[in-house]
Amino acid sequence: MSAVEASAQSIEQSAAEPASRPWHRLLAPFAVAVALLSAFLTFVVLTGLTPIAPTHEIVVTFLLINGATILLLLGIIAREVWQVVQARRRGRAAARLHVQIVSLFSVIAVLPAVLVSIVANVTIDRGLDRLFSVRTRAVIENSLIVANAYVYEHAQLIRGDILGMSNDIARARPLYDQDRQTFRSLLTSSAKSRNLPGAMIIDKDRNILETAATGIRQDFQTPAADFLKNVTEEDPQIAVFIEQNYVAAVIRLRAFQDTFLYVARLLDPRVVAQLQQTQASVKEYAELESRRLGIQVAFALMFTVIALTVLMSSVLIGLNFANWLVAPIRRLMGAANLVSTGDLHVQVPVIKSEGDLASLGETFNKMTQELRTQRDDLMNASGLIDSRRRFIEAVLSSASAGIIGVDGAGKIAVLNRSAEKLIGHSESEVLSKPLSEIVPELNDLMATARSSAQRLLQGQIEISRDSVERNLSVRVSSEQTGQSNESYIITLDDITELVTAQRTSAWADVARRIAHEIKNPLTPIQLSAERIRRKFGKVITEDRPIFDQCTDTIIRQVDDIRRMVDEFSKFARMPKPVIEGEDVADTVRQVVFLMRVGHPDVDIEADIKQEPMHAKFDRRLISQGLTNIIKNATEAIGAVPPGEIERGHINVIAARENDDIVIDVVDNGIGLPKESRARLLEPYVTTREKGTGLGLAIVGRVLEDHGGRIELNDASALRPGARGAWVRMRFSVLGQAKDAGAAESNEIKAEAVTGN
Repeated sequence: MSAVEASAQSIEQSAAEPASRPWHRLLAPFAVAVALLSAFLTFVVLTGLTPIAPTHEIVVTFLLINGATILLLLGIIAREVWQVVQARRRGRAAARLHVQIVSLFSVIAVLPAVLVSIVANVTIDRGLDRLFSVRTRAVIENSLIVANAYVYEHAQLIRGDILGMSNDIARARPLYDQDRQTFRSLLTSSAKSRNLPGAMIIDKDRNILETAATGIRQDFQTPAADFLKNVTEEDPQIAVFIEQNYVAAVIRLRAFQDTFLYVARLLDPRVVAQLQQTQASVKEYAELESRRLGIQVAFALMFTVIALTVLMSSVLIGLNFANWLVAPIRRLMGAANLVSTGDLHVQVPVIKSEGDLASLGETFNKMTQELRTQRDDLMNASGLIDSRRRFIEAVLSSASAGIIGVDGAGKIAVLNRSAEKLIGHSESEVLSKPLSEIVPELNDLMATARSSAQRLLQGQIEISRDSVERNLSVRVSSEQTGQSNESYIITLDDITELVTAQRTSAWADVARRIAHEIKNPLTPIQLSAERIRRKFGKVITEDRPIFDQCTDTIIRQVDDIRRMVDEFSKFARMPKPVIEGEDVADTVRQVVFLMRVGHPDVDIEADIKQEPMHAKFDRRLISQGLTNIIKNATEAIGAVPPGEIERGHINVIAARENDDIVIDVVDNGIGLPKESRARLLEPYVTTREKGTGLGLAIVGRVLEDHGGRIELNDASALRPGARGAWVRMRFSVLGQAKDAGAAESNEIKAEAVTGN
């Protein structure tokens, strides 16, 4: 293996080892934690700080656990040392430095551990010798003797008091039988004089016969009946109640039959508490003295285990620290060897926790980065350009407005999907082609933009693609490039529906005014013409045919004008639809029947795809709209030159598509014009000589009120090779627009669809 390959492997191993073996990094801390925990548990158990008694089995168990943890630490240390030795043999970078640091930390760890162990054992021995010395034992025993002397003194005092009181009571035996109140007073005075808060006379069954009224409320426990059998008249029995804080005595009374005197005296509570504490201390001291050898052995073992644990932990920590210290140096040395061979892409992994060594790695990485800056700048610039291009393409493809990018030479450079739909060409067809050839309607605006000093220019154009005319709002913004020529961004917004809605609203207002101004004089004109004919018809003898023809013409033209005004009024004041549940199939069938009767020379057929076909709509308005469309179809058939078709034919197809009702009217007439087809839906636009141009506008408005629209197509789009027109009525099953806000924003929306 060459030096360069060894260096590369060293860098890869140093960088990959922490990520590939995380358990290896956690094993050493885990082993140290377990060893310290076992040592701590051994300490608390052997010192009696836990409910677990330090029996022989417990001690052996804890020693085995500590031994196991020490063996685990030894195994980890041996493994680390073996890895260091193997790295030295393989000639890895910084292997000698690694061995030196490990040796230094091992020596530093061993010396303090040994010193602490020796000092701890000597300290324990000296401490135990002083604890169990003769002077300490004498002090503890004397404190118990002093406390017992206080109790003994009170016992002797109460002995004399009870003997004196028993003699007094024996002499007052007649008073007990004759005057019990005086006897009770004698008993009370005797108890108070002797400072006895409790004095009572009881029988052999522990029944209280008399009690001294000393004024001190204290419950004194009377002796048991079996105990009273052994009490004599000369030797009183004395008892000390430490918990109840008093000393009591009982004696059999002379001159009484099985009667006893029971007295009690309170002790000083502080002295009693001290007595209890002294007794407990003496007992504990005796137990410790009996376990002295075991304690010495336990503490010696505990300190030995702790010393070994600390020693092994220190060595292991030293090894880990050496690994942590040598790893970045090893990576730097390996990277330097790779740089010396001309590899400028080498990067040293930088770990922030390594401190100054991490800064050294950062400096090395900056150095290699500066060496390859000139070459990488070109690659980065190319990547940046590609990234920006992809971003711009994503933005343009998602924009609802059409966007066309034009370079300084007037050629198309960018075209998004919306613009493709508006101009009728795909991006692949028009890239690098002159804009004037693809969209000649923009020539005037582009000429103005080039000659104007303004950076933004707005305007409107009309374009026609695939027999569909659209009104577009155009914004042309210029961008100065590094050359003398400018590039342009053209934004196209389809405002066809908005313009149509504005025109319809304006025409509705005009129709309202025309109907109002023209309808008023029609009736007087008609009445005057009829009166002239009645009054002068018999008088005029010359040129009578001419007179009749003129009056008839006036009356007929007035009727025609009135009919036209009625259509104006109807368009201006469209009734609000009354939405009710109806059957579309029945409605279509009735309209077809009436039109078939009215036009027997034309074959009118109804094709109902579903019966019944329930929906919500205004039956009168939908019937009126369908009648207008079929009537237009019959007129289109009548306009066909003789001989081109054998017989007129109209197909009315009713079906349901999802949530819409669709009624198609297909004829074989002269068809719809290719140019300005969308304007047929505007008021007063017609291709017939006597037409008002309001029929399709009214139908479109009715359908919009029902949440739908009217579509104008060629019959060949439905039936290839056929002639004539295909008109589709579409409205919602619910009888209202899905988007109410959109329905309110425009007064009339009608869409001309010529393709799909």
